[in-house]
Amino acid sequence: MRVFGQLQPAQRRNLSILFIAGLLFWASLSSLLPTLPLYVKDAGGTSQQVGLVMGAFSIGLLAPRPWLGRLADRHSRQIVLLIGMGVVGLAPLGYLLFDWIPWIALVRAFQGISIAAFATGYVTLVVDFAPEEKRGEILGYMSLVNPIGAAIGPALGGFLQEFAGYGPLFLFSALLGWVGFLCTRLVREQRRQQPGSLSVDPPFWTGSPGVHSLILVMFLVGLAFGTQTTFVALLIQETGVSLNAGLFYTAVAFASFGVRLLTGWASDRYGRGLFISMSLATYALAMGILLGANSSGAFLLAGVVVGAGFGTLIPLISALVADRSGPTERGRLFSLVMCGFDLGIGLGGPVLGTLAVGASYRSVFGYSVLLALAALVCFLVFSNGEPAASLRFALGLGPDRFDRRQPAIPQQPHDSVPLDSESSPSIVGQRR
Repeated sequence: MRVFGQLQPAQRRNLSILFIAGLLFWASLSSLLPTLPLYVKDAGGTSQQVGLVMGAFSIGLLAPRPWLGRLADRHSRQIVLLIGMGVVGLAPLGYLLFDWIPWIALVRAFQGISIAAFATGYVTLVVDFAPEEKRGEILGYMSLVNPIGAAIGPALGGFLQEFAGYGPLFLFSALLGWVGFLCTRLVREQRRQQPGSLSVDPPFWTGSPGVHSLILVMFLVGLAFGTQTTFVALLIQETGVSLNAGLFYTAVAFASFGVRLLTGWASDRYGRGLFISMSLATYALAMGILLGANSSGAFLLAGVVVGAGFGTLIPLISALVADRSGPTERGRLFSLVMCGFDLGIGLGGPVLGTLAVGASYRSVFGYSVLLALAALVCFLVFSNGEPAASLRFALGLGPDRFDRRQPAIPQQPHDSVPLDSESSPSIVGQRR
């Protein structure tokens, strides 16, 4: 945590507020993670309908991504963040109105807007406040809001649903969101150089050579992740294991917490590629453990391995996109890469849920193993342009050909670090 002591007071204040808001956001959202599939099933839904409802989340994720990315780049990151917090506070109240499955799916789609907005606003603001040479480390620390919030939310959500019912659960989730909204209003966004009023934005889907391969990798991971979030609670129930599904996500959160403390710092020094490759291999292993899990210990072990893999992947993909983009296009390119992930989540539940009709929920995790391995192969072959350079980068043996950060220069006596780190060259560390 020493890195935060090296920041200016305004940077520390804004990052602290963002951290608290992020905790509340993920606690609110994840409190429904182990319980919403059960809510759909209790409302009379089939396994296919459970998949469709959970997959409806991706509609809200995908549809506003282009608009939100441009809004973050051209106007305000904070406004995008407030949209995310507002939606996460409103959506749980919608579940209280009706238990009609089409209505639940509609509310679930609306709730998807929350992550599309929050993730874009949060990551781009953190990068704005972080010095270039410490970007991976600070993103690693700031991304701890996900595992900490996800450790609190599912456990409380599971117990609230079990002992008080769905109504108190939904009210609790909404309350967390609105407190986070109030916190977000306290962030003081720094000014950035804006594109000229007559400039023409590039088409959203064009991307840039540095992010094309990342879209495919995140799509394949999203398919596996959508399957996991949709069917883990139902698999635990099917196997007859006496385990609160919320504890699986608590195990995910604790493991994710540990790896984020190390991998962000290490990736600044040894490169992003090696650690992203390791995270994809670890996630494939986690899906394999779920494929054969038959006890509480096996499910908790799978949760730990999921946390180790996924907890490394998302912050380092975010850092890699930041490395490969400029400040006035960062929101758009981050949104574009995450569209691949969103689409995978949306398709994973419904498609593999259809395959599970008449079969064990366990079967879908066999497909998830293959999807995670396919993501690893794509990263090894395509992540850095041509295959040989990609393999070297993915194994930590070669530079990132698309890195757009300023080369390092020696620090001069009495130099000061400007607030807008994007406008100044890196002063510490070495360019990979």
